[in-house]
Amino acid sequence: MTTALILIDIQNDYFPGGKGELHEPIAASLKARELLDHFRQTHQPIVHIQHVAIKPGAKTMLPGSVGGQIHDNVRPLEGKGEVVFQKHYPNSFRDTPLLDHLKREGVTRVVICGMQTNMCVDATTRAAFDFGFECVVAHDACAARTLVFQGETIPAPQVHGAFLAALGASYGKVLSVAEIIQQVQAA
Repeated sequence: MTTALILIDIQNDYFPGGKGELHEPIAASLKARELLDHFRQTHQPIVHIQHVAIKPGAKTMLPGSVGGQIHDNVRPLEGKGEVVFQKHYPNSFRDTPLLDHLKREGVTRVVICGMQTNMCVDATTRAAFDFGFECVVAHDACAARTLVFQGETIPAPQVHGAFLAALGASYGKVLSVAEIIQQVQAA
């Protein structure tokens, strides 16, 4: 079984001082870095996804902005086979070469992490499942934001937990980085 790591939108705008700061993005990015280091050491496929906003009025992930750059904690290594695909929608497969790339690499399982749990991680995991991939989401390598629904504020940890619970119910396994590394090593 070939497993690929997909790191979604771990970009500067989601970090302190950015235009769309999430809840605990540094901790999530450091966990994502642990996965990235493991996949680098074991020479498994790595895909970085970078959101580039094209929607009129967008305030984050603007083309060419510092905020839109991939954060230093998970910066891709050039010339080492790590691919970077830019996307314009929450689903990392929509209008990108991601599906063709994974098929070409013989990937059957994807490990997904990144930002935001409640948007792009969710959309990408559901799409990957629909395309027939076995999905594993690294819960401690993802970050979410506080949301408001019908006047009620839903704190980021609850948003994060609710989306992961839904993904874990049908779309794949939801594990910690340590559990994922242990399973990948065993396979």
